[in-house]
Amino acid sequence: MQFLRLQDLDLTNKTVLIREDLNVPINNGNINSDARLKASLPTIELALQKGAKVIICSHLGRPNPNNPEEKYSLAPIAAYLSEKLNQTVKFVNDYLQNGVDFGDSNVVLLENVRFNKGEKQNDEALSQAYADLCDVFVMDAFGTAHRAESSTAGVIDKAKIACAGLLLANELDALGKALNNPKKPMLAIVGGSKVSTKLDVLTNLAKLCDQIVVGGGIANTFLVANGVNVGASLYEADLVETAKKIMQDTDVLLPTEVVVAKKSQIDFDDFLGSLETADAVVKSVNDINCDEMILDISQDSANQIAHAILNAKTIIWNGPVGVFEVDKFGMGTQILSQAVANSDGFSIAGGGDTLAAIDKYGVNNKISYTSTGGGAFLEFVEGKPLPAVVALKQKFVNS
Repeated sequence: MQFLRLQDLDLTNKTVLIREDLNVPINNGNINSDARLKASLPTIELALQKGAKVIICSHLGRPNPNNPEEKYSLAPIAAYLSEKLNQTVKFVNDYLQNGVDFGDSNVVLLENVRFNKGEKQNDEALSQAYADLCDVFVMDAFGTAHRAESSTAGVIDKAKIACAGLLLANELDALGKALNNPKKPMLAIVGGSKVSTKLDVLTNLAKLCDQIVVGGGIANTFLVANGVNVGASLYEADLVETAKKIMQDTDVLLPTEVVVAKKSQIDFDDFLGSLETADAVVKSVNDINCDEMILDISQDSANQIAHAILNAKTIIWNGPVGVFEVDKFGMGTQILSQAVANSDGFSIAGGGDTLAAIDKYGVNNKISYTSTGGGAFLEFVEGKPLPAVVALKQKFVNS
């Protein structure tokens, strides 16, 4: 993939603006998960090693730019970065009016870019204002690369020099390896509540994959398309024909046994809590009663599917195959996660629930690449162009 990379540049005495994805959960000033923050550190550290002064920018949440709330401030992240970088990270909130004064620091963190009017609209003047802050702009926020905003795509066009950071480049290299020239056989695991939310993903993967494993509510629609009565399980009747078409295009692996619970035992206002006390029963897919809901695939079905995973040379994983947060409905996801980990093939996993499952089952170090992107990961897999990546490629062509 042709774009300029941070490691290729001489940054001596340069001011570098790095767009990171620091959108992490913060409650009362406390950072609840620092996975994205850790992922941003290598690019920041490399820029510093190359002799640059570094400005970092990011969004956090969805504030109203007309009335931004303190809970969306990036201030707590400045303290975190100061500790991890072992130097003071100065926090600046008036950079559009007064520019950036580093003072005695080499690193500055800007206040939430979504506090700025025009950010989400990719305002041209705001894009230029970001570009004016630096000699080099570094796009490293893969998680927002699918959004055409001033601090992601717009600034690339306006910057003197624009390149990809380590995280973004690694994401694109890994996804390119998995999708553009995959080793065969290729297998995908796609879970989720609805086919409609993953329709483009499934349609595109059906063209590429030798086999697709579907799980969660998505599997219910495919089971119905295969003539199964799924009882009280949720499925999308209007997409049954679409599921049939996908099954014609590729080999869709469906469970022959599932784990069910009676709908009467499930409180949808306290879904996970009620599942802790619900009875989990293993049944053939041909024996599901009208008052039962499918919540996982059985151990035997998972083991059968695991054989296919172990034989795959390229694996893409997005979504669990059951309600893995509750152990009695998590055996399917656990077995499949271990199969992905034990496979000799190249594996790439992405999506919030997938990462949570990877953490739960302790297979982090055995997945070839774990993507930090949610929407961007899905859109890449769907075959859609990511605006920030398109802009970087265009910048490279024009340089």
